Formats: sequence, C-alpha cells, structure tokens
Amino acid sequence: MNVATTKPHSGNQALRSGRASLPNHTYLITAVVHERHRLFEDFDTACLMSKTLNASKLWPDAKLLAWVLMPDHLHLLVELGETEPLSRVVQRVKSVTATALRRHLASPPRIWQSAYHERALRQSDDVRTAARYLVANPLRAGLVTQIGAYPFWNAVWLTESP
Repeated sequence: MNVATTKPHSGNQALRSGRASLPNHTYLITAVVHERHRLFEDFDTACLMSKTLNASKLWPDAKLLAWVLMPDHLHLLVELGETEPLSRVVQRVKSVTATALRRHLASPPRIWQSAYHERALRQSDDVRTAARYLVANPLRAGLVTQIGAYPFWNAVWLTESP
C-alpha cells in the first residue's frame, strides 16, 4: 500500500504557513539583517534607521507602538489598520529602510533577510507588557545595564499625553 506523505515545512516556508493578518490586531514582528551582519552596531547607521522608522509616512494604515533596534535585527510592535495586511506593512518597512540605508552606506550590502517572524497578540495580552518586554531586549542581551541607557528604541507611550 502506498501512503502519501507530506514533507514538513521548513525555513521561510514554515514561517509563512498559517500566517494570518487581521485588521486592528497587534503583532510582534522580528526582521533580521541579512546573514546576521551586525549592521546596527554603527552609531550613525542605527541613528538613520531610527529616524526612518519613526517617519509617519512609513505607517499610513498601521501604528508603530514600540520598536527596538538590535545590532543584527529589529523588533516591532505594530497595530494594523483596516486595509493593509501585515505582509504589506512589513514589506514597506523593509523596503523603505533598506533604501535609506543603501543611500547612507559606502558599499551597501543586502540589508534584510527575506523572511520575518511575527506573533499576533491575543486579546487578553496586555500591549504595554508586550512593549516593555520588547524594549528590554538590549538589557537581556547584555548590551546595557539599564533600559534607558540604550538609545535605539521607542514607544508611543513616551510621547502620548495622558
């Protein structure tokens, strides 16, 4: 008897398998620099990336709630809007930031790996708790001893009025 077997998904295909994009939901997203190159160890490059991430034109139908830029990857906490799927939001972020970085760098490498990782927050998850976890990454990685000492992060709650 021949039994058909299916090969399990691996790599980028596994990341895309079962991916859903729900309007008005919040997602934790991780994008990794190509070949884990520590591109953002350079202060000027990290500053440019930070400025580019905070540009309002990058977020026409989504809201960037929090982010942290690590030496070789980026974490985002994004609330989707009504019309754009998650894949389009991430594609725009990677494209716009890569273009800005290529203009800045003398010999621009490939900036981003093609895939990304995302996790949808559950309705019961506290968004501010997720943001605190995200911006504490440099502390857990041993890059600093206090969160406030790391310059490459932001959260909307720092600038919102009470």
